[in-house]
Amino acid sequence: MSLGGGVLQRRFPFGLRWLGAGLWRLEHAFERARASGRAEDDARIRIFFVMVLFSLGFVALAIGAAQAALFSDAARGGGAGWVSPQSRADIVDRHGRLLAADLPHYGLYVDPSEVWDVAATRVALRAALPSIDDARLERALTGDRRTFLTGGMTPVERAAIHRLGLPGISFEPEQKRVYPLNNTAAHLIGFADTGGEGLAGAELALNDQIRNLAGAGGEVALSIDLRVQGALEDELRKAALTYGPRGAVGIVANVHTGELLGVASYPDFDPNNPGAASPEARLNRAASAVFEMGSTFKAFTVAVGLDAGVATMASTFDAREPFKLGYRTISDYHASRKILTLVEVFQHSSNIGTAKLAVGVGPERLSRYFTDLGLTTAAEIELKESASPLTPKVWNEDAVASTSFGHGMNVSPLALTRAMLPLLNGGKLVPLTIHKREPGFRPPVKQVLSETTSAQMLQIMRANVTGGSGGKADAPGLSVGGKTGTGEKYDPEIRRYNGKRQVSSFAAVFPTDGPLENDRYFVLILLDEPHGTPETFGYSTGGWVAAPATGQVIARIAPFLGVSRHVGPMENQPRLASVQVPVMGGDL
Repeated sequence: MSLGGGVLQRRFPFGLRWLGAGLWRLEHAFERARASGRAEDDARIRIFFVMVLFSLGFVALAIGAAQAALFSDAARGGGAGWVSPQSRADIVDRHGRLLAADLPHYGLYVDPSEVWDVAATRVALRAALPSIDDARLERALTGDRRTFLTGGMTPVERAAIHRLGLPGISFEPEQKRVYPLNNTAAHLIGFADTGGEGLAGAELALNDQIRNLAGAGGEVALSIDLRVQGALEDELRKAALTYGPRGAVGIVANVHTGELLGVASYPDFDPNNPGAASPEARLNRAASAVFEMGSTFKAFTVAVGLDAGVATMASTFDAREPFKLGYRTISDYHASRKILTLVEVFQHSSNIGTAKLAVGVGPERLSRYFTDLGLTTAAEIELKESASPLTPKVWNEDAVASTSFGHGMNVSPLALTRAMLPLLNGGKLVPLTIHKREPGFRPPVKQVLSETTSAQMLQIMRANVTGGSGGKADAPGLSVGGKTGTGEKYDPEIRRYNGKRQVSSFAAVFPTDGPLENDRYFVLILLDEPHGTPETFGYSTGGWVAAPATGQVIARIAPFLGVSRHVGPMENQPRLASVQVPVMGGDL
């Protein structure tokens, strides 16, 4: 006995040792029962042994079935742990608010061979599914095979039909991409097809990441803040309804990280049903459309002039007469007919002064700066829709003069945004992103302007709001700066620019005061072919129709971004340190 037990202990693990010892004892019990002449005990023992074996087998089968149901590939047919090959991870905003998700839905199938009463089933399904096509229902009920009738049914809808108890009616699970906020941020979020592939916006741009995180409990966080997005969309919609443009764009960006905190394109659409929207509504005007941006380009020209040492903030430009350049004559929209400082050129949005500055910079140098600012290529961002610009074929003096005030060059609003950031963040070219960045993150950058130039541009843009064309964008206490833009659109029918078809915009920054490394934000509002109203005296220029909406957006989003209003006179508040620059006299 002890020898047998010792052998078991040496040669087998604990479980097998226990089972072997039990069998050894049971067999000796049989032998003892036969030796004592108690055959009935021998039978009872054998029956008991058979029952134990059956019980152990049943337990083993139960454990195996449970394991298969919960942990194996058998669970992937629609149970709680099922992950469809078409599944996509949730998309959320920067604070975790849900933007897109997969929800369980069901497809309804009809097997006519199992339908007991065709007429009763027809009536019941028509009542439960009033939108179902009659011809489709009839084919399903009278066909010769099991047929898909309709999909996208919610669990509640499925339960309602299931309770009818109709023979021949069955359901299969399917995934459906749902956008719970409907039209909100539709162009940035985009949409996916029924096969689980992204087709537009972030759904397309981040498709691999969204697919890979599906089923792992992960989520994709976008850069936008839903509070900022809501305010931006609301003010853009108000402006669109007031001025009746054919389209509109709104953008809010962090100047240091390149994160897009809000992107709006008007008109919009519901990504839950993109097929119902027109191509005009689905067009992401922020990324896919290009425009002549008008006088917002003067910010680039002035920055280049300062950075190249061609001018200073005190330089003067003679704008008393139109500027003749070759076959062209350049005039000002509102002629001031006087000698202007560089700051006044910006405040009065003088085409004459800006063109003279650009000629002083020269074609080679201006085109190089524009390239460094990213204006000659599609905006660097994850969005596949990012459109390439239309640039001059030859950079001569005529092209320089035109592009200096935003004519002869078409860029997307996102490209304009990217190029503006170096003017506001210390001269660093930052890639735009729709990804949320962690606090303190600073992306790889390229220094394209000096910090001095950036500090000067913040001062100049603030001066334009306090005493220039951007006054209607001011938000008291928030130190707003910016530049108006009004670009006439080229009309192929009349083969020239049409003054009645304009792209009106305002490019803003806030707050302009404080050190360069402080948190700072860029805001763009653009209206494509707006119409003046009695309140604007018929004007549809950027200062009248886009600047007020920009100011309203800034006033509403500042608390969300942690930007506090100044209390007390502005002259008592922190300002940018005075920048000492040698003064160049003379007119350009």
